[in-house]
Amino acid sequence: MKIGVAGSVGRDHLMTFPGKFTDSLVAGSLEKVSLSFLVDALDVRRGGCAANIAFGMGVLGLNPTLIAAVGTDWADYEAWLSRHGVDTSHVQISETLHTSLFMVTTDTELNQIASFFPGAMSEARNIELNPIMDKTGIFDLIVISPDDPEAMLRHSEIAREQHIPFAADPSQQMARMEGHEIKRLIEGASFLFLNEYELALAIQKTGWSDAEILDRVEVRIVTLGSDGAKVEARGKEAIFVGVPKEKARVDPTGVGDSFRSGFIAGLAANLSHERCAQLGSMLATYVIETKGTQEYHFTRAEFLTRFESAYGAVAAKEISDHLGRFGFDASL
Repeated sequence: MKIGVAGSVGRDHLMTFPGKFTDSLVAGSLEKVSLSFLVDALDVRRGGCAANIAFGMGVLGLNPTLIAAVGTDWADYEAWLSRHGVDTSHVQISETLHTSLFMVTTDTELNQIASFFPGAMSEARNIELNPIMDKTGIFDLIVISPDDPEAMLRHSEIAREQHIPFAADPSQQMARMEGHEIKRLIEGASFLFLNEYELALAIQKTGWSDAEILDRVEVRIVTLGSDGAKVEARGKEAIFVGVPKEKARVDPTGVGDSFRSGFIAGLAANLSHERCAQLGSMLATYVIETKGTQEYHFTRAEFLTRFESAYGAVAAKEISDHLGRFGFDASL
């Protein structure tokens, strides 16, 4: 399965606050907030939604094509992704700007306050999908993850024009995009990825009801935090998938991206939507146990043992059979 992953590539600055943000919020004064949090730790890691998603797919044995605009500081990041199975040959490199910067502070309850500076990502609107597909062949699926909003809309339009299945993942850009832009992005998507809050925001901004949004896509996947994920398809009963027990809750950054990696890898292996969501949830569990979005590692045997513990022997057998077909090996 030939998969293109469009979206952001960034450097993550991950900070840890040894308290709860809510303790510093004053009821009745939220319209004028001026706060500063003294953090205990700072970690600088590789990140960006498209890079995280492509990395996870590469770890699971796929060879996704990364479609992104990056900065002049790209060389070491490119080497890392290439080593982990990502095709970076079509990435656009800015002549003047640095790669995007994501800054996030996480408290003891895993609540987060974040800011994102686009940097070179602002040039993603100049990326044309057709010349890329002239070289790679037509994609079987295009994943449109958070990116320059104009780029996201153009990619979705090309996908519709050429009848290419696409996965819409507005995620962090939901707050930035207007209702009419969200409508343009998700209309006709084969897959729509959202969390609970993003779904509520989409309903508010578009004016569409929950049912109307579902009616405009083929499959909607809503992540539910510690409660797992819900997979919905028109005319079918919703599928609920829980999350495996984590060994530790270190940092939630990148958890949603890795879920998407696993889900799409499952699609590539022709697994059921239930197994896709279980695979995504297992990969996401590895991410929450580590600091950084691409720092997790495991062997095939370790992964399958934990997967069986979470979802049963039958599910693990299906995963094992299918993953073996595309060379699953995640020992890093």
